[in-house]
Amino acid sequence: MTTHVVIMAGGQGTRLFPLSTPEKPKQFLDLADKGRSLIQLTYDRFLQVDPDARFWVVTGENYVPIVREQLPDIPEEQILAEPVPRNTAPCIALACWKIKSRFKDANIIVTPSDAFVSRGDLYAITLKEALSFTARRKAIVTVGIEPSEPHTGYGYIRRGALEKGGIYKVQAFKEKPSREVAEQYLAEGGYYWNAGIFVWNVKTIESELRAYAPQTAAVMDEIAPSFYTPSEKETLERFFPTCEKISIDYAVMEKSEHVYVIGADWPWSDLGSFAAIEAVTGKTIPQEIKDAQDAYQAAKKKGE
Repeated sequence: MTTHVVIMAGGQGTRLFPLSTPEKPKQFLDLADKGRSLIQLTYDRFLQVDPDARFWVVTGENYVPIVREQLPDIPEEQILAEPVPRNTAPCIALACWKIKSRFKDANIIVTPSDAFVSRGDLYAITLKEALSFTARRKAIVTVGIEPSEPHTGYGYIRRGALEKGGIYKVQAFKEKPSREVAEQYLAEGGYYWNAGIFVWNVKTIESELRAYAPQTAAVMDEIAPSFYTPSEKETLERFFPTCEKISIDYAVMEKSEHVYVIGADWPWSDLGSFAAIEAVTGKTIPQEIKDAQDAYQAAKKKGE
């Protein structure tokens, strides 16, 4: 069964302005100081999971040239350009509907493009276990990161009963907590950070989107006949903006009865702050850059 990797790369990364800009956001930058951009490191990491995987990228229309430049081995028809951003549920649905149009039994991993993982070997072990679990059962597996601190910037996943190996039934998804609540989660144990990495069979996610996000599924049904045809771009531009703007967490993950979590204790960071970049690289961000970010956020808040 072929593994398909969907890389979500449409974010604008404004939390890291002026390093990251809407013209070239953080997923296309070498923020980890490894000589490769974050999206390139994501691609490299999944080659360790399955060197024969098929890769798909969903990104903004204006970022397609950057994706082509940085990931030249991905066929053009597997780079999907969102006409407008509609959050992660339509983004994921678009990729999965296009995959299922040619690969009826595809096993799929969906991942953000802008996280950093220093241990690709351990990452591969975790993802292979998740792929094996979803290949022949109706199951969604999300990757949960063992929390190293009571972080308030991440959502949390509470695990339930052990299902198989290191995979547990999900008991609950928790929104970003206060410091006090985050400390409580760590004291209780059984909680993970939500890394936004999902594994499923294409049939599973189609049925769950039809059940819990029927509006999004209906839009994809309108777009699907145009896949791999000259009218695909025009059809996408006409119908995709009509999708409800909703995250996959709200649309499916918090409602489905088939969601599991696999715990991961490898180092992970979403590089969502200058402090996170400094922790990964060991280098100090110049104060003038931090000051520019503060000014940018203040201006943004004033304009809202």
